[in-house]
Amino acid sequence: MFGMSVFQSVLERLKTEEGEEEIAVTEISGASRAPSFATTFVAGGSDSASAARSAVERAYFDASFVEPPPIEPMPEFLNRVTLAEVAEELDLGERETLATLAAKRRSFAAANHPDRLPQNFRANATVRMKLANMLIDEASRQLQAA
Repeated sequence: MFGMSVFQSVLERLKTEEGEEEIAVTEISGASRAPSFATTFVAGGSDSASAARSAVERAYFDASFVEPPPIEPMPEFLNRVTLAEVAEELDLGERETLATLAAKRRSFAAANHPDRLPQNFRANATVRMKLANMLIDEASRQLQAA
């Protein structure tokens, strides 16, 4: 045990304990015992039991199959990922206030936030949200500077 890490010494101890348990189990079980129901069933037992087991397995697997839902196509608005397209959707004008900008951010996020969309649409939604946030942040900076 000296010269070993704590982890190595624990592994060595577990290996020796495992070996001792295996020896004890074989000594207790003995070869003269008659096969029990459990060993007969697990080992295959009779042909009728095996056939019944395979019939149950087939029924279980047939009943457990669930057809996956159809893959829905990406909504058209999520394909609009250029800066000009997102700016057109936001329709930011000269008369915007901080309150109207916050409302536009919330309404855009309600429809486009990646966490609200299926996994396969999230890349486009993330791009759209980044562009919208950038545009709204710039508009609010300009309002605060004026």
